[in-house]
Amino acid sequence: MIRYSIIVAVYNRVDEVRELLASAEALVFDRSGFEFLFVDDGSTDGFREMIENYQSASGLQVSAIYQANQGPGAARNHGMEEAAGRYFIFLDSDCMVPPHWISAIDEAIEQSGYDAFGGPDTFHPSFSPLLKAINYSMTSFLGTGGTRGSKKSIGKFYPRSFNMGVSRQIFEKIGGMNKLRHGQDMDFSARIYAAGYKVGLITDAYVFHKRRTSIWKFFKQIFNWGVARINLGRLHPSLLKPVHFLPSLILTGLIILLIISLLTGIWWIWWVVGLGYALVCLTAFVQAFSQYRELKTAFLSIITLNIQVFAYGMGLLYALWQRIWHEEARGFTKNYYGKK
Repeated sequence: MIRYSIIVAVYNRVDEVRELLASAEALVFDRSGFEFLFVDDGSTDGFREMIENYQSASGLQVSAIYQANQGPGAARNHGMEEAAGRYFIFLDSDCMVPPHWISAIDEAIEQSGYDAFGGPDTFHPSFSPLLKAINYSMTSFLGTGGTRGSKKSIGKFYPRSFNMGVSRQIFEKIGGMNKLRHGQDMDFSARIYAAGYKVGLITDAYVFHKRRTSIWKFFKQIFNWGVARINLGRLHPSLLKPVHFLPSLILTGLIILLIISLLTGIWWIWWVVGLGYALVCLTAFVQAFSQYRELKTAFLSIITLNIQVFAYGMGLLYALWQRIWHEEARGFTKNYYGKK
């Protein structure tokens, strides 16, 4: 049996799949030990023709299966049903992998006996200033508290589907991802923990993650994270903590303060608010510049950090409002997983 099946859900990402495969050609691991299984979720961009004509220069085992558009969770479940490996590893199609990626996973499993695992995401030197800025806000303590693969995280580590692995036994016992439109991977990780499996962070098994390629796409993604947190809290109360309400409290507080200022004419308090806001933005600028040594990236990091906070807060408040009438809150869905 193949040891690792790398499952990649794909929807209109043919150019990114080419980049992923180009990076995979350099993987330092026995080619008989892993396979790439792409699950096409109804793409219309020529993915099928590309993948069926793909010829690996290094002997990669590459195959694909197809389904009508049902979303990434259904695609990953379909992949697990068809995969041959003892372990299933999920990658997002907009990722690239370093040569040691599988070796780091294999070594950690041998040493620690993980049933499920995940690794961090980071930037590649070739990424644009915007992508690097997004990487800053997504991985910094100011942006996410280090929850995406840092041993200094403020909370428990939950593997996420951009770089996440599970044993076949887990799938056979608890099933696959549920039908949540947002937060399927977090729910899956919570169920894995609840079933008593050993879960670990493999810090050396990082991937280069492009994420969203425009400010608007990034806003929608973070907004959906806020929506997802309310849905996850309904299913797993431990996944909704006071800290998750902080962006919404900041947003609500600013709105209330503005109303009070308009009604009373008291504006001096905004000097205090402005000073605190300036210090946060300056911290983001300095941290980003120290990491990337690029002024443009440092300035953009201020923008992406603000989106990280305010879009998340807006999404969470919107989800709370929706939950009054609906069992599941929903954020942006149209073209969310595609290129448009």
